[in-house]
Amino acid sequence: MNKILITGSEGMVGAHLVNYYIDKGEENNIVPTYYNTVKEKSYKSNNLQFIKCDVRDFEVLRDIITKHRPAKIFHLAAQSLPTVSWEKPTETMEVNANGTINIFEAIKHVCTEIDNNYDPVVIIACSSAEYGASLTPENTPVNEDVALLPLHPYGVSKVAQDLLAYQYYKNFNIRCIRARIFNTTGPGKTNDVTSDFITRAIGVKEKKLSAIKVGNLETRRAIMDVRDLVNALVLLSDKGKWGEAYNISGDKVYQVKELLPVIENAVGIKLPIEQDKQLMRISDEPVIYGDSTKLKKDTGWQQQIRLEQTVRDMINYIIKTNS
Repeated sequence: MNKILITGSEGMVGAHLVNYYIDKGEENNIVPTYYNTVKEKSYKSNNLQFIKCDVRDFEVLRDIITKHRPAKIFHLAAQSLPTVSWEKPTETMEVNANGTINIFEAIKHVCTEIDNNYDPVVIIACSSAEYGASLTPENTPVNEDVALLPLHPYGVSKVAQDLLAYQYYKNFNIRCIRARIFNTTGPGKTNDVTSDFITRAIGVKEKKLSAIKVGNLETRRAIMDVRDLVNALVLLSDKGKWGEAYNISGDKVYQVKELLPVIENAVGIKLPIEQDKQLMRISDEPVIYGDSTKLKKDTGWQQQIRLEQTVRDMINYIIKTNS
């Protein structure tokens, strides 16, 4: 049986990836781990056996990989918020960098101590935040060869993950792929600009809020639906070239303020706006936009879902979840 280990399955991407494999009839092969809590209604099956796992705990990861010998490992577990990384830089590095080391060391343990034929595919969820200062208007869309110049501790931790994966491939021939994920949103997403705007818009419509509080509206982001991201991750696990880095980015760039009319159309009201200095970041890339040519060439991936559909689906998800 070809087991599929998904760390961080309680996250937005993890939940959608779990559901993807449920839809493919792989329910009994999914090995989902979580750190905090699992929202059962996020999944299309009630029969999943979730395993509690802090990726900083090597012994736990070793035991999971030893027991299940997953053919595919999607390493999604992370401290994933740039803002939190300023408050908790040490924890961010421990979870993201040391957690990645523990994944690879657990694989090494199985390969060297138990089964020298064990040869999993490992997809490491890296980030566009690695590019940082390289993300300038004249330099975008960035390709995978652009300098990695992160602007916050989260970005630094993702560079560490990325390069750790590369060295484990080069030195130990562990078949891994570095997926550099750009701005992604969708049903279940929280704490990004799209989901924040939508949540506040619903609050305004329900007369619980008087206005949408906003930060910097001038930044530009290529926004992608999580279901398109999941398709890319699966395609990379099947068709990607081992050891390589791949950008996964939306094809269209939106100025943040362009999101507001899309959300207004979806909720059916005009939204009053209020600037909030607390929503302004210490440093903020003026544009985040990646060149996904390499991904498309090697896997045939194409972005399928338009922003308008994503916004509608997010609104419906929030209303259903809160009902």
